[in-house]
Amino acid sequence: MTAIFVILIFCLLVVSHEFGHFIVAKACNVYVTDFSVGMGPKLAAWQGKETQYTIRLLPVGGWCKMVGEEEDSDDPRAFNRKPVWQKMLIVFAGPLMNFVMAILLFIIIFMMIGTYSSGNQVGQVAENSGAAQAGLEPGDYIVAIGGETVTEWADIGGAMARADKNDTVPVQVERDGQTLTLQVTPYFDQEAGGWKLGIMPREERQNLFAAIALGVRQSVEFTRLLILALVQMFTGQIAFDVAGPVGIVSVVDQAASSGLQNVLLLTGYLCINLGIINLLPFPALDGCQLLIFAIEGIRRKPFDRDKIGLINFIGLAVLLGLMALITYRDIIRLLE
Repeated sequence: MTAIFVILIFCLLVVSHEFGHFIVAKACNVYVTDFSVGMGPKLAAWQGKETQYTIRLLPVGGWCKMVGEEEDSDDPRAFNRKPVWQKMLIVFAGPLMNFVMAILLFIIIFMMIGTYSSGNQVGQVAENSGAAQAGLEPGDYIVAIGGETVTEWADIGGAMARADKNDTVPVQVERDGQTLTLQVTPYFDQEAGGWKLGIMPREERQNLFAAIALGVRQSVEFTRLLILALVQMFTGQIAFDVAGPVGIVSVVDQAASSGLQNVLLLTGYLCINLGIINLLPFPALDGCQLLIFAIEGIRRKPFDRDKIGLINFIGLAVLLGLMALITYRDIIRLLE
């Protein structure tokens, strides 16, 4: 299942990005010659009305090839013949579609799988946890912990922190109209930095409008956290720690073991990550192209295409070198 998830995730990342370029290029009447998903040898190819669609062996990249994108062309439908604003729109559409795909994935999660309720009803009880051994059941309402009243899920963490934890904690629950007091043995969660009972809140599905609002909010929050992390890495506030394809496989494996919801969340996170990375003004990335077109628009004069090609070639070489280094580090981590 991990292998299947990895292939699907990489394909979704590539297809969403390149499809953004593709649909806007078509809308601007640009001649697209090849839409390819994957790298390396062809697995399948079919010819559309004017565009060839290709699936290749390695699901780690792709392209939307347009006439006049890398060379000058006199074709009126060539990319290089279009006004600057259309070029920028076509380039920007790739990262934008990554953000749109992330929002769609989050909407699916909130509508079909649901989000954790803020109420005090237990949804899941971890197997072999102190809660399970004490008799806590899904559907129970937590009404007090250590004598402190609980009315919503957010109250549980504070009540656990303040409770007297002499081996067990008295947890008062309401079940089928009866109030029971159970003695639960808590455990300390190192990652969360707090005491836990081994329970999870109830999940509830959202309607379309609530799911859209939550999907946008989740995307904005992930974007904020990723930008903050990048700034902190480049300023030396935190260690420069990124994952390549091998590292992503490991993360997908962990997410897959936790259920479909975490796989979809991870995919949305990776979509946003790809969108942000591509907007960086680094040679060979969409962000660099946007910067070049913006400067061309201001100075009303195009840059020399041979020089731009050389800059992008150097940038691509650097990116491939970084990818090789990151992949090497990922493999070392797996072997440790």
